[in-house]
Amino acid sequence: MLFRVLGPLALETDEGEPHTPRAFKLRALLALLCLYDGWVASSEQLIDDLWSGAPPRTAATALQVYVSTLRKHLDGAGFEVSRLATVPPGYALKLAPHTLDLHRFDALCAQARQLRAQGFLEEAAQALAEALALWSGPAVADLRAVPALRRRGCRLDEKWAVAYEQHAETALLLGRHQPLIGELYGLIEERPTWEAVHGHLMVALYRSGRTAESLMVYHRVRRALADERGTEPGPLLQRLQRAVLSRDLVLEDATKPHLAS
Repeated sequence: MLFRVLGPLALETDEGEPHTPRAFKLRALLALLCLYDGWVASSEQLIDDLWSGAPPRTAATALQVYVSTLRKHLDGAGFEVSRLATVPPGYALKLAPHTLDLHRFDALCAQARQLRAQGFLEEAAQALAEALALWSGPAVADLRAVPALRRRGCRLDEKWAVAYEQHAETALLLGRHQPLIGELYGLIEERPTWEAVHGHLMVALYRSGRTAESLMVYHRVRRALADERGTEPGPLLQRLQRAVLSRDLVLEDATKPHLAS
């Protein structure tokens, strides 16, 4: 079985047959158990998470019913239900390696960091591309009405952002600035104050002979930061703007990142 939390919650067989529970509470429970990542989640904590700190008097019984129903659902999908174990003071979902997309994502990101440190940029870029391809939207996107899952989902989204920054930087180090421009423009539409992505876009545009457009990107993020946060771009982005203005030859050097301190 494959458990997916990097996007809407999904459960599917190795052949891709979907078996995601339909009931909202069952999906929320499954997502929480996945995100506890094999650790024991106490019944008290699960009740607090599922009912957002305001459980009914029958919550303890209801949780037992949900766990029993989830076990039956997983069994019907071919999952070894003994892996959803009752472990005092609660429950633990013990997944085999790489059956949770988050595990695979973390492993690929770690592999990419190691490959890049060893100078294998092409291989690092491939690992990052595979890691990012595991995402189909914001983490647990369909369950963010549950505050506990919204918080956990937002933390996972930050992992995606770090991986994407590494992907963009690696692409620039490989001299792949032109194919990067379109996707970076798409991201700054969604996240107008994401300074690192604006910086990568500035470099990609500059190397493509679009200097004026590169400077426009800087002014765009500067306005967004002023409007939303009342701040100026950080020193790294300011330094990059000065380099573009002076047409510093260092910007043509594809052997090192340009947002490093």
